Amino acid sequence: MVRFHKSWKTAAIVALALATSLSVAACGSDGKKPDTNIGKGPGPVKDPTTPQTVTFFSWVGNEPQMKKMAAEFHKQHPNITIKFENAPAEQAQQVLSTRIAGNTPPDVAYINASDTSDYAARGALVDLGGYMERGEIVKPDNYVDGFKTFVTWNDKMWGLPFDGETTGLFYRTDRFKEAGIDGPPKTWDEFKAAAEKLTDTANGKYGFEMFASESAYYWYPWLYQAGGDALTKDGKDIAFDSAQGKTAAEFYVNLAKYSPRDYLNSNSYDGRVAFAKGDVAMYVAGAWFAGTLADEYPKLTGKWAAAPLPDGAAGCKTTIAGDSLVMFSKTKVSDAAWLWMEFLSQPDNLANWTYKTEGTLLPPTKSLLGSPDLATEKPVLKPFADLMSCGVASTVSNPKYPRIETILNEQLGKAIYGDQTAAEALDNAAEQGRAILAR
Repeated sequence: MVRFHKSWKTAAIVALALATSLSVAACGSDGKKPDTNIGKGPGPVKDPTTPQTVTFFSWVGNEPQMKKMAAEFHKQHPNITIKFENAPAEQAQQVLSTRIAGNTPPDVAYINASDTSDYAARGALVDLGGYMERGEIVKPDNYVDGFKTFVTWNDKMWGLPFDGETTGLFYRTDRFKEAGIDGPPKTWDEFKAAAEKLTDTANGKYGFEMFASESAYYWYPWLYQAGGDALTKDGKDIAFDSAQGKTAAEFYVNLAKYSPRDYLNSNSYDGRVAFAKGDVAMYVAGAWFAGTLADEYPKLTGKWAAAPLPDGAAGCKTTIAGDSLVMFSKTKVSDAAWLWMEFLSQPDNLANWTYKTEGTLLPPTKSLLGSPDLATEKPVLKPFADLMSCGVASTVSNPKYPRIETILNEQLGKAIYGDQTAAEALDNAAEQGRAILAR
């Protein structure tokens, strides 16, 4: 979930805790297999000849832009009414999983894109291939590969990517100038050198900022850049303890010496204060941080900039997060539901929902990301748009992984505090993770 910066942070934590219960709850059904013919047919999808209502579940139904799009949709499709069913961002996943278990899902939902395959694997969603083949608006090849991976299961697309963000580097241009550093680091070696040069512990100045409580999430970009992954491709074994993983962990953990210790037990949202004060010169975060700086610290304009993360041995890699639109297999108004999803996916609507708002969301399509319009409308997002092609959508599909990630987070946190080495952190997490996978 990437909309609303502070809410997204809370929702992400809740989502991790709920992942196991979601997997169990989503299994609840009446035992009937979904209709595999939904969406298939000749020619474009036509409007219903009688009034129909499409229920739309999300945490964004009260957003003015969403309401505006629903009103415009109704003008174009007078026989279709969109009924918003809202839940707070931090409760949305739990509410939706409960409804799926009770066989009362909505027709369409706006969900965390990374949850799409989990719902699809349990027969809760509609394969959208048939519908996409019948229209000209939604083109699978136009989606960024990472976001397409999020919504693909068994080589079929079960969701339409709708918005997203990448993780990039924020840096204080004033601090860089004072230190005589020409620009943002482009390699790991340059990053380490800059962090060291920007650190003056005696005066409370640091080159970087880390958070032990979110250590796994912010380690993943380094893992991918080193050529590693969390699990093997089949999702059945631990992969993060590979040689590449240990190289990434050692580099990442050692950055703690250039980070303020007082913030290690904090989180990336609260830690924004240190960057805003100039105590920290480099800060890794999603594009949401650009909006936070503009909203909360307007006087800093001109004193910070954003850039792609430095490249590792495997080149340009970063984590991505986003949301997708899905249709549930129990819908009785599938054509009307598709017309709503297709309408929201029109280029103008994707642009108006993402970079043309006050927020910092990015569209998930290659055509919009590469358009001059994006760079003109929201220049600060250009580095993050460039990173989209480097985005890695986690291939983790094992429902047991959230428990493993919790352990990985704890172990890396201990290494950041100096209680063990980076290699020991990965070995310990892998040993406990494999025990979980074997159950």
